Amino acid sequence: MKKHYSLFLAGSFMLAFSACDSTKQTTTETTTTPNGAETVAQQPINEVMEKNGLKVYSFDDSPKFAEAALKMVEPAGGSTLPSGAVQFRYELTNFKLTEMTGHDHSKEMANSMQGQHIHNIVDNEPYTAHYETSFTKDVKAGNHVVLSFLSRSYHESLKHKSAYELRTFSVGKPKEANNFDLKAPHMFYSRPKGEYVGNDTKKIMLDFYLVNTDLSPEGNKVRATINGTEFMLDRWLPYSIEGLPMGENKIKLELLDNAGNVIPGPYNTVERTITLKAA
Repeated sequence: MKKHYSLFLAGSFMLAFSACDSTKQTTTETTTTPNGAETVAQQPINEVMEKNGLKVYSFDDSPKFAEAALKMVEPAGGSTLPSGAVQFRYELTNFKLTEMTGHDHSKEMANSMQGQHIHNIVDNEPYTAHYETSFTKDVKAGNHVVLSFLSRSYHESLKHKSAYELRTFSVGKPKEANNFDLKAPHMFYSRPKGEYVGNDTKKIMLDFYLVNTDLSPEGNKVRATINGTEFMLDRWLPYSIEGLPMGENKIKLELLDNAGNVIPGPYNTVERTITLKAA
């Protein structure tokens, strides 16, 4: 009896040790699909992909702000506005604009000295950053799509459901109806953007926003093509890029299905150019 009990204890110890060791290599992540079902998958932590002198890897250690919420008050969804500047107005809870996000990332990558803010993206054009809940913005006549989400001071988006709003509106008198499908899978480009100088060139953050979809090894993915080199991203997280050369760099993102085809959508393929400069 004592012998069997000892063997039982030894086996239990080995199982516990094995389980603890495996958590060092993977993280268990629960995601919610568009139909409300939850799936659990294990994915590698900070897996570094290296090609042609570039390093690309995800990170998931920023402050979460899980209770933060953004509500767009104006413009109303589906509204038609007169030509001219459009009034945008939001209500926020559990999130402070202009406050610096406390994390080492604020020292490692481009960081706004004005603090936390709202990213406002019209028609997947480069975002404008806003540090107040009310502002005006010139928008040309026609049908439009606006994505708004909360951002940490170093421009990393908050990705939970209450942290963003997506809606359509029109300006002037468009000849055609606004047929953007708010329920379809969409990807919006956020970072990198513009010009990076000095220390900000060492780590460049890649961040995009998904609506009505998620990423997984067995499901949809984002193909990031950086200066012609492809990286397949299967987690919706921010990514760090190291090894970009000085000068112009091209970033192309494509939202793919599990067969490798680009998912139909007006913004699911996008390419931007950024510039890196020495101090």
